[in-house]
Amino acid sequence: MVAESVPHLMLGAIRDFQNIMKCNGYWDDEYWNETKHIYIFPNGSFIEFISFDKFGKAHGPRRDVLFLNEANNIPYNIADQLITRTRKVVWLDWNPSEEFWFYTEMLGKRDDIDFISGLTYLENEGLDDVSRAEIESHMNNKYWWPVYGLGQLGVVKGRIYKDWQIIETMPHEARLERYGLDFGYSNDPTAIVAIYKYNSGYILDEILFSKGFSNKQIADVLQSNEQAPVIADSAEPKSIDEIKSYGIPIVPTLKGKDSVNSGIQFVQSQKISLTQRSINTIKEYRNYLWQTDKNGNVINVPEHQFSHSMDAIRYGLAYNINYDDRKIDQFYDNVHLRPENSAK
Repeated sequence: MVAESVPHLMLGAIRDFQNIMKCNGYWDDEYWNETKHIYIFPNGSFIEFISFDKFGKAHGPRRDVLFLNEANNIPYNIADQLITRTRKVVWLDWNPSEEFWFYTEMLGKRDDIDFISGLTYLENEGLDDVSRAEIESHMNNKYWWPVYGLGQLGVVKGRIYKDWQIIETMPHEARLERYGLDFGYSNDPTAIVAIYKYNSGYILDEILFSKGFSNKQIADVLQSNEQAPVIADSAEPKSIDEIKSYGIPIVPTLKGKDSVNSGIQFVQSQKISLTQRSINTIKEYRNYLWQTDKNGNVINVPEHQFSHSMDAIRYGLAYNINYDDRKIDQFYDNVHLRPENSAK
């Protein structure tokens, strides 16, 4: 099993594999190598979960079966090398959000392909009712629905952010500037994203993306990480006050007329990278869309579904747009934390 990164495997394929094995009574801890992510069966066959971020790493041993998970996120030169070194069968899955190397390099050019299209959420027996309802709420989006609802090849128009880079590790020279925080609880996750300055751009690192977190638990997460100012959604002043009472340097983001779109424009203008482990934030980045009207025309209002980390990022990055030095000073006075290189 191959995916674009180990974090994607850990929270996706590996978790599903373990749940399926345990539910059917097949799992045995003695056969699982947690370090190498290999499950060795009693007959000697094994399943290995691995990622390849460089072409040279794909020059490894041959295998009988290959599964490429979300194949559209795996570079073609790596996928081609892995396919070439597979003896029996290759499986690929993906959301058909746009044409990629399977359509241009394989489909119609090989006579050994069985291509199953149109598989949808309706075939997913394990899909919960909340997720099903969320998917079906997008039926009127003529760009989103054919791809994610009907499983048809399309082009998901209206993506808000593009051209962000995915990096493997955080450079030692990167400097933590602040955190962005978007509140959630029952229906939506709480999202916390760390914002690092690096050279002429920013690196984003996912700290939290989970439902059911109390304000005390959010404060605990922030206290367990390097201290920096926290910019939070101003719609929850009581939550901000409670988190501040635990010693967290937190303030509400400043909102005003057209602050959402102006904040998005500011983020769009920056050079952005994402750490490979930030899998929920990567997913939101790839699926953060403008809404469409009843005629399918894109309008300048963001979709809610994939907005949580994106909102946290906007709060953190766009806090000081067009603010003078006095207001920046006031900000640091409010959170009782002033960087060494900042002086009144």
